[in-house]
Amino acid sequence: MRNLIPLLAAPLAVASTLLLGACDQSGEAARFDDIGDVSAGAALIQANGCGSCHTIPGIDGAEGLVGPPLTHMGRRIFIAGLLRNTPDNMVAWLRDPQRVVPGNAMPDMGLSDSQAKNVTAYLYTLR
Repeated sequence: MRNLIPLLAAPLAVASTLLLGACDQSGEAARFDDIGDVSAGAALIQANGCGSCHTIPGIDGAEGLVGPPLTHMGRRIFIAGLLRNTPDNMVAWLRDPQRVVPGNAMPDMGLSDSQAKNVTAYLYTLR
């Protein structure tokens, strides 16, 4: 058995490299474009200053410490600790966070439904 380990190491390394090479961001973005426009969502996040309160991967200067970091948002189970993390719930949260959790620190950003869908699409790329 010990003699097999060195023989299997090289093929496993090659297979891992090939599989990881197949995981690119363009495929990831395309997966969420049915929710909204990922690029427009990133631009909205930047323009609305979301990074002044949140740490958000991929957004320049988004290193805020007021709200929770949005890293891995696409893999989280809940939004605001209450809502199941679904696109519809994310849009509802982004459109009117005070209706979901009255008195929370998240302000109403005045996003339209379309804008909230674009932001949701971007946040779902954060895996």
